[in-house]
Amino acid sequence: MIRHLFFLTLISATSISNAAEPFPSFKEKVLDPEIGKVCYAVTLADVDGDGKRDIVAVSENRVLWYQNPTWKKRVIIEDQTPLDNVCIAPHDIDGDGKVDFALGAGWTKIGTLHWLTRGDSLDKPWSVHQLGEEKWTHRMRWADVLGTGTPQLVVSPLNATVGDGARLTAFSIPEKNKTGRWRGTVLNGDFNRMHNHWHIDFDSSGSIDTITASREGVHLVRRIKEGWSKTKLGTGESASEPNQSGAGEIKTGKLANGTMFITTVEPMHGHTLAVYTSPQKGETLWQRHIVDTGFKRGHALWTADVDGDGSDEIVFGHSDTPKTFGVIVYDCQNEAGTKWSKHVVDSGGMATEDLIVEDLTGDGRPDIVAGGRATHNLKLYINTPTK
Repeated sequence: MIRHLFFLTLISATSISNAAEPFPSFKEKVLDPEIGKVCYAVTLADVDGDGKRDIVAVSENRVLWYQNPTWKKRVIIEDQTPLDNVCIAPHDIDGDGKVDFALGAGWTKIGTLHWLTRGDSLDKPWSVHQLGEEKWTHRMRWADVLGTGTPQLVVSPLNATVGDGARLTAFSIPEKNKTGRWRGTVLNGDFNRMHNHWHIDFDSSGSIDTITASREGVHLVRRIKEGWSKTKLGTGESASEPNQSGAGEIKTGKLANGTMFITTVEPMHGHTLAVYTSPQKGETLWQRHIVDTGFKRGHALWTADVDGDGSDEIVFGHSDTPKTFGVIVYDCQNEAGTKWSKHVVDSGGMATEDLIVEDLTGDGRPDIVAGGRATHNLKLYINTPTK
């Protein structure tokens, strides 16, 4: 009996100790104080093949990579694409075992799609091959949405291109990569001001689906026998002005109990961070919960378990909130995913245009990389245990 009581006491003490562990801090490292007029996008890729993920950043006229762990800067391309470069996605396009990049450029005027291939050495500029054009190209990601066994380049334009909406399109890699036609499959053409999209196996069926953030709200786009379907998951922000409605950024995350949530910035370039949890019985729309509000130009979003508690945190970046613009991490405080605590990473030093989260130091703790708009900078925030 005494041993049983002691065991229960030990479990209780351990649980209290774990619950009381302080949230990690983030040590700031400036990788580039002046990357250009705008750091439009950041991504990660093992450029040099050493097993470590390097940082790749896009400015209006350049693509740069910063070599892990010294963070030495090298130019991938400069002044080789129409202004402005806006999005990038890494993938081994030609199957040679080395990463290439798809790049979206000229986004407000032409909307050009490019494939970047490396030079003879890591210090030499890369070559640019044009894949096609899609006006208002704004975001791109690789995913096998067609179910062919090979990822396609899925592109979401911001505004209407052909017809009444932006064409969410999957471009397939041709057999002759550099000379063949990249055939496009339109997944949906109904959305307007589609600021971002994300890929996920939504119902664990084995198929890759797409969720979108647009003026019309939050939607699921998926392949079915008859073609393509769209399902509304959430309304987003409601306003009398259409362009102040809906959602602009979107990601999914998981809680420690395995429950999936969707997180959004609302509306486009919005003022509110929201979370959607599964619909109640008999309902079709997911339940919307406001996590935080009062921002100006919320523009970046990621999810990752930065504190090691088994639940994903929300990493959020805003660029125009007076004096306090920067990076914030939100930590879930209940099993339902409806209550979140706020941890400020950067206040006033990063006018966040884009960010991404991953362990870059090899210590098992996810770090944050963010690129700035008005601040013109690129920073690494190293996840550090708080003593």
